[in-house]
Amino acid sequence: MYIKNLQLINFRSYEKLDLNLKPGVNIFIGKNGEGKTNIVESVIFQTFLNSHRVSTVQPLIKLNQETAYIRSKIAHPNRDIDLVLELNSNKPNKAQINQNQTKSQKEVFGLVQSIYFSPEDLDLVRGDSGLRRKFLDEYATLKSPKIAALTSDYEKAIRQRNRLLKSRSNKESLSPWDDQVANLGGQLIAVRINLINELLPIFQSTYDQISNGKSATIQYKSSIESPSNNPQVNSEKIQKGLTTAYQLEIERGFTLIGPHRDDLILKLDNQPVKTYASHGESWSIALALKLSIFKDIQKLGTKPILILDDVFAELDEERRSHLLNVIDEVEQTLITCAVVSDLPTQIKGEKYFVRSGFVSNYEA
Repeated sequence: MYIKNLQLINFRSYEKLDLNLKPGVNIFIGKNGEGKTNIVESVIFQTFLNSHRVSTVQPLIKLNQETAYIRSKIAHPNRDIDLVLELNSNKPNKAQINQNQTKSQKEVFGLVQSIYFSPEDLDLVRGDSGLRRKFLDEYATLKSPKIAALTSDYEKAIRQRNRLLKSRSNKESLSPWDDQVANLGGQLIAVRINLINELLPIFQSTYDQISNGKSATIQYKSSIESPSNNPQVNSEKIQKGLTTAYQLEIERGFTLIGPHRDDLILKLDNQPVKTYASHGESWSIALALKLSIFKDIQKLGTKPILILDDVFAELDEERRSHLLNVIDEVEQTLITCAVVSDLPTQIKGEKYFVRSGFVSNYEA
C-alpha cells in the first residue's frame, strides 16, 4: 500500500497542494512552522479520522475557511482507490470512495493504513491515560476496521449517559444507557485485552533489542475487577458497577465505570515507567510500542505506510538503527525533518522542500 497522489485544499497552511509521491522513501524538509508536519498529518487523518496533534477538526481547516479537503489516490495490490475527505467546521464531515458518497465515514477505515512516530509519542508514556486508551483503540482499528464503530458507539453512549447524570436523572431513565454502556464497554475491554495479549511478547522482545538490561511489560488496568477477553463477563461486571456507583455518579455528574476509565500500565523491572523511567528509557518504551504494532500488523500480510515525523533528531544512534531496519520492510515511508543533517546518512529517497505552505523538489 502507498499513496500515489495527495491533494490538500484549505488544510492547515495549504490553500492548495498537489503532490505526487513515490513508493519508497519520501523526505519533507523544512523549518518548524513551514508546514511539513501538516502533510503527514493529513495521511494520519485518513487512517484514523483524527489528528495526532489536535482533538477536533477545526484547527485542521485553514483560517477563515469553513471546509477543507484531503484527496488521495491510494495504490493497493490489485487496484487504485480514490479517497476524498471533506472536513467541515459547522456540519458533519463527509467522505467519497471512488467518487461515491459514503453512508458513513467509518467506511474509510482500512483504506489508508499508517503507523506514525512523532515527538508526541513520549506523551504516550508520560502523559494522560486517555492517550494510551487512544493508542489501544487506534491499534485495534488498524487490525480490524470494524472496531472503529464499536469505539464510536461506546463514546456516544457515555456522552448521553453523562448528560442524564448531570441532570440528576433517576435509575429508570438511566437503565437503557446502562445496558448500552455495559454491552459495548464489555466488548471494548475484551478487544483491548486480546490486543495486549497478542502484543506483549512482541513488545518485550522489541524492547530487549532496543535497550538491554531491564525487563519491560504492559498490563491493562480496568475500572472493573479482573477484566478478561470474555465480553459477556465484562458486561456483567460493568452493569453491577454502574448500579453500585449510581449515587456517587449523580454527585459527580459523569460515568465512573467502563473502558473510558481504563489505562495501559507500562513497567520497567516492575516499576511504573511514567514515574521511574529516564528520558532515554521512556523513548525506548514508546519506540518499542510503535514497532511492536508494526510487526503485529505485518503478520496480517499488510504493509502500512510508515510516518516518521521529526523523530531522528530526538533519537540516539541505537534507536535510529531500529527505525532504519523498519524502513527496509515497508512499501512507503514519509519522513519529516528540519534539516537534512538530522537524517542518518543511510537514508536515501525523494526529497521535497517545504516553505510557507509550498512544496518543491528544489531547495530555495
